[in-house]
Amino acid sequence: MSNSRIIAVVGSTGAQGGGLVRAIQADPTSGFRARAITRKANGDKAAELRKLGAEVVEADLDNEASLVKAFEGAYGAFCVTNYWEHMTPAKEVSQARNLAQAAKAAKVEHVIWSTLEDTRKRVPLSDPRMPTLMEKYKVPHFDAKGDADALLAEAGVPTTYLLSTFYWENFIYFGMGPKKGPDGKFSITMPMGNARLSGIAAEDIGKCAFGIFKQGKKWIGQRVGIAGEHVTGAQMAADMSKALNIEVAYNVVSPEVFRGFGFPGADDLGNMFQYYTEFEKEFAGARSLDTTRSLNPELLSFKAWLAKYGSRIPLA
Repeated sequence: MSNSRIIAVVGSTGAQGGGLVRAIQADPTSGFRARAITRKANGDKAAELRKLGAEVVEADLDNEASLVKAFEGAYGAFCVTNYWEHMTPAKEVSQARNLAQAAKAAKVEHVIWSTLEDTRKRVPLSDPRMPTLMEKYKVPHFDAKGDADALLAEAGVPTTYLLSTFYWENFIYFGMGPKKGPDGKFSITMPMGNARLSGIAAEDIGKCAFGIFKQGKKWIGQRVGIAGEHVTGAQMAADMSKALNIEVAYNVVSPEVFRGFGFPGADDLGNMFQYYTEFEKEFAGARSLDTTRSLNPELLSFKAWLAKYGSRIPLA
């Protein structure tokens, strides 16, 4: 392992980065080893990664110098930001700039940047189909990453742009699981009509990133979209019903109603689901299941994810 090339993994204690660290450490013959980057090197999650044999290094996305130090000597870097931690597009762009400049300074040979589409390319700010948010965005947590893409290109960093998508884990951790109504029946609520949702298990994002690194420089300069399955709300409800052994209905609402639910980020997510729906062909089309499986043969469909993790979905 000492002669293995280092992949520095940002967000190593989170969903995407954690999946990559585990994928690397589970394949000791790959020629790679993981350097887990975290703000809390002494935390419990960091300790778990050490037990897997990963090197753990402390750095902060708001501190470029700390990132340069964390990237030194690394062949590759997996870069991701967590919009939902602060919900501030300007902060996310600033962190992406720090990552780009640090990768450039450390002469990283291959960066994978976890990103999303800039929705304003299809829905301009002047388009009244969905409200403009924060004066500059349609779907802020998408558009900020879209803004950040240019920063890596401008820095001249050899980059693969990894287009992620909706996590199946949102049904566990993001409050999107089945809710019991006044009639005692469970339902999931999304404003997507009959459109398909492109989703993926969070661990599979990391596994796909590892697949990209293992294929060398083939994907540098390209946008690679990944998904575990493209599935309708009605089918997800049916799959949940079987997996959870309860009847789960699919409750369809309009994007306007969803935006009005009032929880933090409801307007952002309402616009996101509207974008998924109105541009289903383009969004799903950018996420080839065949390409995803070629990067990660262990890819989980929604049914397979439910079989593995469905018991963790809270029923309220």
